[in-house]
Amino acid sequence: MAIKLPTIYNVYLVAIIATLGGMLFGFDISSMSAIVVTEQYIDYFDNPSGLIQGAIGSALAGGSVVGSLIAGPLSDKIGRRDSIFVACLPWLVGTAVQVGYQNFGQLITGRVLKGLTVGITSSQVPVYLAEIAQVEKRGSLVIIQQLAIEFGILIMYFIGYGCAFIPGTASFRTAWGMQFVPCFFLMLGLPFLPRSPRWLAKVGRQEEAIRVLAEIQAGGNIEDARLIAEWEEIVTVMQAEQEAGPGWRKFVKNGMWKRTMAGMTVQAWQQLAGANVIVYYLTYIAQMAGLRGNVAMVTSGIQYAVFIVFTGIMWLFIDKTGRRTLLVWGALGMGLCTSSSVASWPPNANIVIAVNSGHPANTVILFSYLLIVVYALTLAPVGWIYAEVWSLGTRATGMSLAALSNWIFNFALGMFTPPAFVNITWKLFIIFGVLCMAAAVWFYVFYPETCGKTLEEVEVLFSNNGPKPWNTKKGSERLQAGIDAVKARQEAKQGDDSDAPAASIAPGAEKVEAV
Repeated sequence: MAIKLPTIYNVYLVAIIATLGGMLFGFDISSMSAIVVTEQYIDYFDNPSGLIQGAIGSALAGGSVVGSLIAGPLSDKIGRRDSIFVACLPWLVGTAVQVGYQNFGQLITGRVLKGLTVGITSSQVPVYLAEIAQVEKRGSLVIIQQLAIEFGILIMYFIGYGCAFIPGTASFRTAWGMQFVPCFFLMLGLPFLPRSPRWLAKVGRQEEAIRVLAEIQAGGNIEDARLIAEWEEIVTVMQAEQEAGPGWRKFVKNGMWKRTMAGMTVQAWQQLAGANVIVYYLTYIAQMAGLRGNVAMVTSGIQYAVFIVFTGIMWLFIDKTGRRTLLVWGALGMGLCTSSSVASWPPNANIVIAVNSGHPANTVILFSYLLIVVYALTLAPVGWIYAEVWSLGTRATGMSLAALSNWIFNFALGMFTPPAFVNITWKLFIIFGVLCMAAAVWFYVFYPETCGKTLEEVEVLFSNNGPKPWNTKKGSERLQAGIDAVKARQEAKQGDDSDAPAASIAPGAEKVEAV
């Protein structure tokens, strides 16, 4: 007799468990940044620099590109929740390979395997959260993914810092071995989470989809007017998507090219803005400013804590502030911070630029902090939240394409940045400043406001007859109209003692076939 596990329906608890997948990514980022400046790492790997260090740093991103490619088909086949579970397996293998490495090839192989996991989880966790959230909570749920990444960075950074006092290779083998822990808890918690109700509807499991949606959003009440209105809209959109047909054309037909472009470029700009370069190589930048030893390590760790604090502040306001507004002003603010940190820096041989002491060094540290603050409030969370632009029929594969864009640019920047510190020196920061300004223009011209709208309502924004992006505003009128219509029908039927079955809350649901 099969044992049925209890299911968790509290959306915030669900989000905390699911976003442990994001914590894996954070653990990997700081497991490298805290270790690459230690004597143990430098001695064992013969002071790696330039292209070699770039290959080590970007190996995870390379694996993530592959993971992103397979994430969409895998998620559509077995579901959002189960695809995240399957993604944990290469992380376990990759971590074991990395901990037991003997040479560069083995270290890179382990990081590529872990990248497969990050590629799948980074694309499908936001999809899963967006599909279970109420419209007014969607941003605050998806932002938990970014918070999980940041907590992973902070926790692992100080684990790496502590392990730096262990002599020999045990220092970083121990730190890297700690990456088993969040993966274990993720695999332990996933079976207790519900499947995405929109995925269940997509594959023809309507009654189960209605029940899960009711448990998550209406305390199990299938007669809730809001629930009925949302379900009817889901069914209507599913039928329209089925009429559009399968294949790659659904990513470009009837205005879908606008959504494909928006979903992919927001991830590209998140990387090109340059903040992740600061996150990856923060310890190097601290050394550029003349900080050494424990002072440099603690200064870098404090900046990770600042990252969490300001993302946490935005968690309180993300669904009250427009996505478009945050993107435009965030890019402008990051461009200002990046350009303001420019000083006259001569390079040395180990991907470190020596900053003149005094005011120039203080300026670099100050604007590195400010850059992270602006990034934490804007592009960092909104880049993932903008997964809401995809339709139900394209969401899993579409977010895979978006994550693919993210990881391609992440990989390119990982390879480019260490040699750039040596060859381009301070001009590198000017490049990122110009890219930030270009991003602000791009966001203003091409990105409509999606805050407060149902996932189905977003369809209209990107349709051929949709409004100009700069004429859009946050909030949902269509959902409220649907709720009012349902309430009117319910009032008209008062006095009817018959109890309709669950499927009857969605007229026409039986017409929706599995796709």
